[in-house]
Amino acid sequence: MTTNRRSGPHRPATIPDVAREAGVSRSTASRALADYGSVSPEARERVRAAAQKLGYRPNQLARSMITGRTHTLGAVIADIQNPFFAGVTRGITDAARAAGYQILLANTDEDPAAERAAVKTLRDQHVDGLIVSPASTTDTAHLTAAHTGGCPVVLLDRRVPRLGLDSVAVDNHGAAQDAVRRLLAVGHRRIALVSLVGNDATDDPVDPGSTGLARIAGYRAALREAGIDDTGRYLRTGAFHGQDPALLARDLLDSPEPPTAVFATDSLVALGVLSAARELSLRIPEDLSVITFDDTDWARAVRPRVSVVAQPVQELGAQAVRALVNRIQGGTQPPEHLTLPTEFVARESVARVRRGA
Repeated sequence: MTTNRRSGPHRPATIPDVAREAGVSRSTASRALADYGSVSPEARERVRAAAQKLGYRPNQLARSMITGRTHTLGAVIADIQNPFFAGVTRGITDAARAAGYQILLANTDEDPAAERAAVKTLRDQHVDGLIVSPASTTDTAHLTAAHTGGCPVVLLDRRVPRLGLDSVAVDNHGAAQDAVRRLLAVGHRRIALVSLVGNDATDDPVDPGSTGLARIAGYRAALREAGIDDTGRYLRTGAFHGQDPALLARDLLDSPEPPTAVFATDSLVALGVLSAARELSLRIPEDLSVITFDDTDWARAVRPRVSVVAQPVQELGAQAVRALVNRIQGGTQPPEHLTLPTEFVARESVARVRRGA
């Protein structure tokens, strides 16, 4: 048996191979395979049949040089270990695939330097656009450079209005305020907040676009509405990945006048709160009521089940992709800041405060 020396197993088929098989010129084969220019339906069909027969695979780098597109998107995620961002990433990849794009993923651990490096690497890979959960809403020169350099950028979960970029997020301030109001409504006055971002001492966030700081501001606003002026008494924050939330919570729960309720700003913090409560033999919700941001599998599986502020995590990712594809395709409308609704899911982790507590 003889082997075709031009399209045999020792090298992949090329456009000239396809052109010979289809009986057309190289330029006609190239236009038919790239789906551009003028090609008769008959010739296009012959070229496609020949490409399939020879196992032709397009050279994406060469195609990108012609079209200016790689059909890849960069996703720069703050913390892929966090269940929230895991769900968001699933929404991004599903929506991107449906739109004909592949995702190149980078994780920053909320480190602005890692984010700058990731954005540079993805731009060097010539992604068609970027979805970024910014680690800082002040250290953003690299995002401005990408945008002005022709690489569309959509912000995810955080907003930086001064940048003039599309963003997709939820109303973190309002959702946190609503959650704390629910604790106040059942008699709690000593309500704690535990977070891995923020500053215990300030009542004016210096970074208003930050998700964590917006939740802290919502917590403080609810307390002030209820006439509680010392909004920092039961507020505990720590550096991202730099402190165990269980230690922050234990410091609160083991104090002489401990809180009767805790609002955790995300599900990883909530796990720390529950761990500290167990170490101190506190019962949920009899001794301590708990609400957390984000609905995770474990929040529904533990007993008692945990009341949560549920975010539409996959839809956040999908909407970010849709906004980015719109810009890639030439959308020129003013920057849009899409706010998706949250939902409070009441379960068994909140109880009316015990008399005398």
